[in-house]
Amino acid sequence: MSLRIKEHIIYFLGIGGIGMSALARYFLAKGYQVHGYDRTSTDLTANLENEGMIIHFHEAVELIPAETGLVIYTPAIPATNAELQYLKKSGVRMMKRAEVLGMLSSEYQTIACAGTHGKTTTSSMVSYLMEQSHVGCQAFLGGISRNFGSNLMISETSPFMVVEADEYDRSFLHLYPTIAIITSIDSDHLDIYTNLASVHEAFSSFTGNIVSQGSLIIKKGLDLPLQLAVDCKVLKYAVNEEADFYASNLSLENNLYHFDFNYPNGKINNLVLGIPGLYNVENAVAALAAAILAGVTPEELSQGLATFKGVKRRFDIRLNEDNIVYIDDYAHHPEEIKACISSARAMFPDRKLTGIFQPHLFSRTRDFAAGFAESLSMLDEVLLLPIYPARELPIPGIDSPMLLSLMNHDNKHLIEKGDIPAYFSGKHTEVIITMGAGDIDTLVEPIENFFSANKKI
Repeated sequence: MSLRIKEHIIYFLGIGGIGMSALARYFLAKGYQVHGYDRTSTDLTANLENEGMIIHFHEAVELIPAETGLVIYTPAIPATNAELQYLKKSGVRMMKRAEVLGMLSSEYQTIACAGTHGKTTTSSMVSYLMEQSHVGCQAFLGGISRNFGSNLMISETSPFMVVEADEYDRSFLHLYPTIAIITSIDSDHLDIYTNLASVHEAFSSFTGNIVSQGSLIIKKGLDLPLQLAVDCKVLKYAVNEEADFYASNLSLENNLYHFDFNYPNGKINNLVLGIPGLYNVENAVAALAAAILAGVTPEELSQGLATFKGVKRRFDIRLNEDNIVYIDDYAHHPEEIKACISSARAMFPDRKLTGIFQPHLFSRTRDFAAGFAESLSMLDEVLLLPIYPARELPIPGIDSPMLLSLMNHDNKHLIEKGDIPAYFSGKHTEVIITMGAGDIDTLVEPIENFFSANKKI
């Protein structure tokens, strides 16, 4: 299905989002003029501007090009946004990001990675394994791949497209994959889904979109009613227990996991995963499964997995020295925080873990307050930033002091972004983890610079 955009200008409302920016890069590469709006300037929007896009950062109807042929917008844009209100009345063609991605992917054999956690790393891993093989792929990713330096890959020859299948706003229901992966299903986005049953219902509908003779790769143990076509295959994956695809003989050497990959027609011995974290072994098994179904050879898989560098802000080890370790992670759900801290504890079992967490959304903080308190209490020291509101207005009684009060912890502190990294001056600090999906990423470089300049601290 073609978008058939007659005019040569595409306008992005919310261009700085990770999914939106991948689409913007795609259309720029295809020769379109790309303009856009976002609320704040970031490193990502600066990169987009350097690539040739025209972006502004205040609501300004007069800056929307009159010749715009298509407006692509994100559902995260508030209904009160002046540009959104204007465009809806203007008669210009408007499409949600998910609709556009669905139309583009319909021209390919799509590998869609879904799950409330793990989908960004898994989709990035699939795309890298494919790109390093004779098969190749296009890819629209939900994070910046460290191997590619981008969230977009374009191939002129491959019939495959890898996409991150986002459950927010039920966006993934616009995809019709040949191969689908489901990594996890937990309560999240309860501003969209009323409860866990509603989340399961959406994922069940997603399985109904898998094309005839397609395949579903699903984590073993996930209880999900399936709506598959009768000729679709269901394949399960696991770590350290038998399944259609599973890892066995795990060992940890120099903080990297070695394992054997077992699949229906064989076994690949002594794979090395190029990034740390036991939960990433699980992601790797899913990615290897999809890649081997797509025709990547065992030799190509072995080489690709060892050289995979991960995704920016996914257990991203920024410093790893004798006196200080600094890890940055996108974790913004209790289960993601638990996985991140557990992996850091496994890697550095005898060191003090200090976590800096920025809650994301008032509604998520309210809905998962007890879970956040429990997960964060796994740290040796907790530094809690104010809630990042994103698209939301404050909710009475929901704030960081409330969350802090729920933590069963003796070493917990409220802190402002501006007081970090000076907080660490003169303190004995061993392992720092920044976690969150808001603008906590703006602390990464200052923290790195501080500890690089104070290596004896």
